[in-house]
Amino acid sequence: MTKAVPAAALDPRTRALLEGPIAPTLLRLGAPNVLVMFAQASVGLIETYFIGQLGTDALAGVALVFPVVMLMQMMSSGAMGGGIASAIARALGARRRDDANALVLHAVLIALGFGLAFMAAVLLGGPALYGQMGGRGASLQAALLYSNCVFAGAVLVWLFNALAAVIRGTGNMAVPAIVTSVGAVLLVPLSPALIFGWGPLPALGIAGGAVALLLYYALGTVALLAYLRSARSLLRPTWRGVPLRWPLFRAILGVGIAGAISTVATNVAIAIATGLVGRFGAAAIAGYGTASRLEYLLVPLVFGLGGPLVAMVGTCIGAGQRERALRATWVGAGLAVLITETIGVAAALWPHAWLRLFDHDPAMLEAGALYLRTVGPLYGFFGLGLVLYFASQGAGRLGWPVAGNLARLTIAGVGGWLALRWQGGLAGVFLAQGVALVVYGLVNAFTTAGGAWFGRVGWPATPGRLMQRLTP
Repeated sequence: MTKAVPAAALDPRTRALLEGPIAPTLLRLGAPNVLVMFAQASVGLIETYFIGQLGTDALAGVALVFPVVMLMQMMSSGAMGGGIASAIARALGARRRDDANALVLHAVLIALGFGLAFMAAVLLGGPALYGQMGGRGASLQAALLYSNCVFAGAVLVWLFNALAAVIRGTGNMAVPAIVTSVGAVLLVPLSPALIFGWGPLPALGIAGGAVALLLYYALGTVALLAYLRSARSLLRPTWRGVPLRWPLFRAILGVGIAGAISTVATNVAIAIATGLVGRFGAAAIAGYGTASRLEYLLVPLVFGLGGPLVAMVGTCIGAGQRERALRATWVGAGLAVLITETIGVAAALWPHAWLRLFDHDPAMLEAGALYLRTVGPLYGFFGLGLVLYFASQGAGRLGWPVAGNLARLTIAGVGGWLALRWQGGLAGVFLAQGVALVVYGLVNAFTTAGGAWFGRVGWPATPGRLMQRLTP
């Protein structure tokens, strides 16, 4: 049996998650995490900006690949990464330090397995997938070139995000923030240098952006490993002689696989919408793909709060402090709605301020502006659903968030198809996307408020009933 850590040995970071004031603690931990997620999102935006200089076909090609890249990013960082951070936080909250150390090796092995699976699936199935999404001619060729380069190094992406999740699970948000931010700064000159060719570097075109991205993840993985092996790390992982145990794999996979289903649903919804938009031509794909990048940018921003929330909720659940876990969740939800709704309204009012960063094609601008004006004002519901998904990761209860995301997928896909069938055009497709976001946010909010973490959901959950569920 794993030996518990005495109370006196409780790390200050763990103590802050269990005892510190909720809002200031979330904001303090969230600040570097917002930075790390913003820097990570900026990596894709930097690359897209320079690839946009190669023309509309190149931009459309990247737009076709982007949902698949984000699927990998969100599964490795948000889904499986959330499972890793949650498992480590719950172990530390329960003062099972040996288990927390052993979880690092289990997390790395999971990341290697998923990375190889992604590489094989996309390299073999990419041509058919991008063709179904509307890729034709030059835009399809650009998509395949970019995709093959990125997914040849899929293992690097998975390892980087797994190690960052390990560190975040201890309540340390600063180290992943520093590593990611430094990498993003280095990517600013590296990406155009490889795309256009500077000095002795050859002009690789769209493939140069992919190569630069993989170099970023490779260097970041080395830096995170170096930190975990240093004396500053709370964890003391060992790589040899550690027995592999199914309960530790299950602690990660139980949350991670449920999160992966939710992530797949999110990205399939985007991919289906891309395919529906593809019926209106390459410029429409480029416009939708560029506009929907703003929605993807919301994911890392909300994860800025979601990462600390996973750690705080997981640590509190592990320590038996259920009421504090729920209070922290609603504080985080309020902050997430404020951030995402502000961005959405601004995008709806001034869509060209975003779109012109990437291209000036009139048809592209028209399609992108239509999307932002239709869906942008509803981004607050997306932020609400997403932050409650992260909190549910910390609690180890993802059934209802998965159901909410599947409902989103159904409404976005079926609604978009019906819009085209009934001659609703692009506006109808985008309206279905907006309604899907509303449903996603409300399902997660009602079920969390109804006590889904602590038993069967009841509507409405009276304070007395909810307090009964909070009692261990």
